[in-house]
Amino acid sequence: MLAIVFAIAFFASTIGAICGIGGGIIIKPVMDAVGAADVATINFLSGCTVLSMTCYSVIKSKVSGDSKIDPKIDTPLAVGAAAGGLAGRQMFSAVASFFGDANIAGAVQAGTLMLVTVGTLLYTLNKEKIATHNVTGAIPCMAIGLVLGISSSFLGIGGGPINLVVLFYFFTMSTKRAAQSSLYIILFSQAASTIAAIVGGVSNLDVALLAGMAACGILGGIAGRAVNKHIDDAAVDKLFCGLMVAIILISGFNVVRYCG
Repeated sequence: MLAIVFAIAFFASTIGAICGIGGGIIIKPVMDAVGAADVATINFLSGCTVLSMTCYSVIKSKVSGDSKIDPKIDTPLAVGAAAGGLAGRQMFSAVASFFGDANIAGAVQAGTLMLVTVGTLLYTLNKEKIATHNVTGAIPCMAIGLVLGISSSFLGIGGGPINLVVLFYFFTMSTKRAAQSSLYIILFSQAASTIAAIVGGVSNLDVALLAGMAACGILGGIAGRAVNKHIDDAAVDKLFCGLMVAIILISGFNVVRYCG
């Protein structure tokens, strides 16, 4: 099982670094599908893997001088997302407590993820026909970031495709520019969520598994950056759309599995 989990973490982090989706949107549903751990533990492990990958990617881009981050836009987005990450974590805990059954909470999470991914795919396929905007100002950016943080943390995906759609629509970013911005946002929101989880206490955690997944996250970040340099925006879009189809199918399977 360890080899499978590490392979999932590496593959997800590689794709996440290429597309700017973090990787949690792959790790979370796939680990749910293979039954690697309970829902809460998978959320935490997925978040730590995403955190390690985004931390490496953002720092490496800055050091290499190829960072496209605009502090006036991206930093307020990231700060808002960090606050939203904490709120989203509390929302999931409330849902889990309300149902009193981890499987039902997992089904709600998987079903919501499936619907969000369908919407993301439809937007991506039609984005050339949709008018976009150029939002400016710290307060509007923080508000948008807050919504991103809440949704990604609640779904346990650390950011994912939701970020890209929002960045395309509200800021008219190119695919690769949006990918860098998304990873920057995910870094802040995931760091806040992970710290909160650690402070709150994490039970039944395998430290070796956590360390291995975090290492795979960094290795995936290295591989993803290498690939990203050799492909254009159109190739990234195609990879992203293919991934969305796969996630929709896996999330649908997870809904059935949790409800069965």
